[in-house]
Amino acid sequence: MKLFIEPLDVWMFRDGRPFDAGSDHQAASLFPPHPSVMQGVLRSHHLVVKEVDLTDRAAVEAAVGTATAYRWHPIRGPFVARKEGGRVWRYHPLPADALRRDDGGLEVEAARPSDPAEYQVATDGPAPLLLWPEGEPKKGEGKLWLREDELLRYLRQERARWLPERDLFRLESRFGIGRDDGSRTTVEGLLYEARYVRPREDVGLEVEVLGLSVKGPGVEGWPERSVLRMGGEGRAGRYEPSPSASWPDLPNPLPERFRLYLATPAYFHGGWRPRDLDSFFNGQVDLLAAAIARYEAVGGYDLARHAPKPSRRHVPAGSVYYFQCRGAVRWRNGQPLPAFTDEGAEMGYGQFIIGRWSDV
Repeated sequence: MKLFIEPLDVWMFRDGRPFDAGSDHQAASLFPPHPSVMQGVLRSHHLVVKEVDLTDRAAVEAAVGTATAYRWHPIRGPFVARKEGGRVWRYHPLPADALRRDDGGLEVEAARPSDPAEYQVATDGPAPLLLWPEGEPKKGEGKLWLREDELLRYLRQERARWLPERDLFRLESRFGIGRDDGSRTTVEGLLYEARYVRPREDVGLEVEVLGLSVKGPGVEGWPERSVLRMGGEGRAGRYEPSPSASWPDLPNPLPERFRLYLATPAYFHGGWRPRDLDSFFNGQVDLLAAAIARYEAVGGYDLARHAPKPSRRHVPAGSVYYFQCRGAVRWRNGQPLPAFTDEGAEMGYGQFIIGRWSDV
């Protein structure tokens, strides 16, 4: 099941920073939200569709699992998406190894690995050094995005066209003041700012749920079109089947030299490094280099315990890993949806696209 979800109002998807009374004055918003947020939206809606008694903890757990024991359908996404000419296109963050054109045009190309000796950089092995991305977004420009067909061109080491954030969505700031619910009066000094996401017309989110249908009233079926609660403050979104292209194929075997582009954030116990490459690859591979943007904090709030969840640093979407194979290598990951992450694969973390690379 692939869903395209459009907003009926502005949306708020919190980042991983705490926002308790008096601790901070700004609640920032992410777009797209983290996969853990989207799986919460979908599982909550599933309980509504199946008319599960929300006061019956055993019934809820049997239907969707718990906050710590995920027992629902695997998810891919969410991704920023836009309706264009009768179909839906997914959009992805600019790859972290991207080089902007010197003439200021709307095109980028991939950095090419170089010999560390050229730059007098010490390494712990014979790894090439990636050229650092050039041409950071200008102030007010926001993040840059590639439509999926342009991303695939990029991963073939061809020039690709990017799109500024403002063409897909914009962030709106709204101000409020803390209130004492008992006295129904304002609290001095608790002025705050909340930033909301307002997608452009025909822009929303796409998410895919494995093993779930929107074609009828079957045991696992959802209505083909409906409304669901989205993110902070229970803002609404309207979903319908997404007529987008299938997810890019995973090469089998993998190219001798390949780049792995993270389309959703990933968590690794070693920071930016996977804990064990053998858990992902059937064969010998060398991780030669990586281009990684600033870590993202992923946390949230545990409604069952009425307490914040632990915040953990994730490698952000748009990060790129460079590998080289020793002989024939195939993907080993046993997840229904292949994922490059030590944890959270079933929720949508670690989704990736493969491309070749060359140093010439």
